[in-house]
Amino acid sequence: MDDVKYGDILEPGTEDTQRERAETVKKGFWTTFKKAVRRLPFGEDVVAAYFCAFDPQTPIRTKGILLAALAYFVMPFDAVPDFIALVGFSDDLAVLAAAISAVRSQMRPEHYDLARQALEERQ
Repeated sequence: MDDVKYGDILEPGTEDTQRERAETVKKGFWTTFKKAVRRLPFGEDVVAAYFCAFDPQTPIRTKGILLAALAYFVMPFDAVPDFIALVGFSDDLAVLAAAISAVRSQMRPEHYDLARQALEERQ
């Protein structure tokens, strides 16, 4: 884990990279979120980040950062594989927290409204 550089993970990437990440996130976000929700102290922020990443008004760099973090979150094999009990999502949480912190000013109230609505619907 020492050789994992969060800055490298959170690189916005090219348009092609962002498209690939967007597809990965769309396919796996809700399934992964349901598995991790009990361990996510900032679940509403994560869901708001999801909606921010897919908002056409979100700046490209912000989308890139969020898609990188969310793609890392949904990938089952990363620095600490998610299936490892108790610590499997710890690296994912660190990456998500860093991404959200970096782009929080771009996350609008509408993203949080959508997040609250989605969380209510999925319970």
